Amino acid sequence: MVNYKELGLVNTKEMFAKAIKGGYAVPAFNFNNMEQLQAIIKAAADTKSPVILQVSKGARNYANPILLRYMAQGAVDYAKSLGWEHPQIVLHLDHGDSFELCKDCIDHGFSSVMIDGSHLPYEENVALTKKVCDYAHQYDVTVEGELGVLAGVEDEVSSDHHTYTDPEEVIDFATRTGCDSLAISIGTSHGAYKFKPEQCTRNADGKLVPPPLAFDVLDAVMEKLPGFPIVLHGSSSVPQDEVDTINKYGGKLPDAIGIPEEQLRKAAKSAVCKINIDSDSRLAMTAAVRKVLAEKPAEFDPRKYLGPARENMEKLYKHKIVNVLGSNGKA
Repeated sequence: MVNYKELGLVNTKEMFAKAIKGGYAVPAFNFNNMEQLQAIIKAAADTKSPVILQVSKGARNYANPILLRYMAQGAVDYAKSLGWEHPQIVLHLDHGDSFELCKDCIDHGFSSVMIDGSHLPYEENVALTKKVCDYAHQYDVTVEGELGVLAGVEDEVSSDHHTYTDPEEVIDFATRTGCDSLAISIGTSHGAYKFKPEQCTRNADGKLVPPPLAFDVLDAVMEKLPGFPIVLHGSSSVPQDEVDTINKYGGKLPDAIGIPEEQLRKAAKSAVCKINIDSDSRLAMTAAVRKVLAEKPAEFDPRKYLGPARENMEKLYKHKIVNVLGSNGKA
């Protein structure tokens, strides 16, 4: 077994407590490869922001669990080399779907795991989440649970509908499971198509305008669980400039739409202390790669198109940290 402390990582407990008091949210950026990881660490180090490196089940299999452990350790050392003396970096499992997967991640050096039993009957969700918490807390690993269902598709997670979190269940769930944070559903969703066109209105320029998040549900949850760390999944904003670049250079992403950044900023000032962002990074990477390959069709050196992709992602991460989440200077 490898404990996360041996890798120089931290868990989310102190990180979230500071975020709630400070009125900001910690970025949870998903990554699949070296370029994404480099961009995340460079952005966090330059802005002195705490950061959560988030890995789905599929991404872990893609990167390889053994290599991933050393990538996390390397990320800490890389951050230090950039002048970040005491990096606050978490390695987190996103949407763990079984006790066995969560246990394996904990045993391989993860400092935080999410067990997603939101698709199960309530009592089964409670039992599964408690089982993960009981194991994780032996090793000081923090656990995120989930109540409510998010629509959309991303990696292994998919649902054709969303169910708002029931505020009446949150006290019972948090108390009985012992979870350290709670992901709730207030209208965010996975992927680059968070809303169907018929769910939206159009502005004067013909651009889709998504429906607002259910802040009344968030307020009710915060009233029931004052000061408890809340997490928002499916919170990419799907930047239209990146979508336009992808479409310009041969892509097909019609009517892709995300969560307006001003709504995420509002959420970050509340008890929402972790906001998950994945699709935006994928879009920034794909846009940069498509642009290079379209403008330089003879190029075949991966560094020549992945390098610009890394720079584009770093710019995106810094923007999120400084202008949306407000976590710059907090580490």
